[in-house]
Amino acid sequence: MQIGYKLATEQYGPNELIRQARKAEAAGFDFVEMSDHFHPWLDKQGHSPFTWTLFGAVAARTDRIGLVTGVTCPTVRYHPAVIAQAAATLALVSDGRFVLGVGSGERLNEHVVGRGFPAVRERHVMLREALEIIRLLWRGGYRSYDGTYLRLEDARVFDLPDEPPLISVAASGGPSARIAAELGDSLFATEDKPEIVDHYRRAGGSGPRYAEVPVAWAPDGATAARTALEYFPWALTGWKVMSELPNPVNFEAATATVREEDIRARFACGPDPEGYVANARGFAEAGYDRLVLMNAGPDPDGFLDFYASELDGPLRELTPGAGTPGAGAPGAGS
Repeated sequence: MQIGYKLATEQYGPNELIRQARKAEAAGFDFVEMSDHFHPWLDKQGHSPFTWTLFGAVAARTDRIGLVTGVTCPTVRYHPAVIAQAAATLALVSDGRFVLGVGSGERLNEHVVGRGFPAVRERHVMLREALEIIRLLWRGGYRSYDGTYLRLEDARVFDLPDEPPLISVAASGGPSARIAAELGDSLFATEDKPEIVDHYRRAGGSGPRYAEVPVAWAPDGATAARTALEYFPWALTGWKVMSELPNPVNFEAATATVREEDIRARFACGPDPEGYVANARGFAEAGYDRLVLMNAGPDPDGFLDFYASELDGPLRELTPGAGTPGAGAPGAGS
């Protein structure tokens, strides 16, 4: 089992995130993950720095920790040729520590360039075309591509690593899990649904399976839950809501009825390590073998110290399950 730390780009500014990445490496995490957003989920979160700049700085200031985008949408706000170039460069400057996580995107971030936000079926076709373009460019030489939605004209990425980065594709159901199996190297998910892993494996996927585990550390459970309720209620809205709302104000309205007990049912809250292990176990039993701890608590340093002293060993002992429906459900911390 590998364990990652989610760098909350919506919650902290760029210099603070670089500092946290360095401390996560010292705490023993295997990799850090960052979303690739233009807006935060809520205005009160107050941040959304450029992920690619951040990862370049993190690569320069760390030695061994892996870097994962969680996830980039290579179809609307970016053209896939730009992402092919960016990912190749980051793989080089990080000495092969980079994994390109991709997905079909959220309206929150993609509508800003004024091209609209397609329906989900169209987004899936666009993602397939984007992955074909990225892999085409990583083969070297000048390349062109004519797709239904995306085109490439006489383009070449000049600086390529000897081995291209692994591509991890975000999935929430059968169609996206099949894209991950057919065009990706691994799977990325935010839910502990074993059927997502099952769809992936049935489609021929055999790579690593990443999943985000919601946690909230504070010296007491009440403080942890209140902070998560204030800044992370969007995490309870579900993928269909998260992918479709256009602005932070819409997420503010959509989460107005989320209660502290709802947070406690989803997040491991407070100082008891057993709650964290129980929450992570649900994801492990669902078939995931790369667990990303997404801390919604108020004190990142306290959480990183807590991980190093209380969680690193127990979480690594978890065994990924078969990923078949009914394999497990998430626990909840107190």
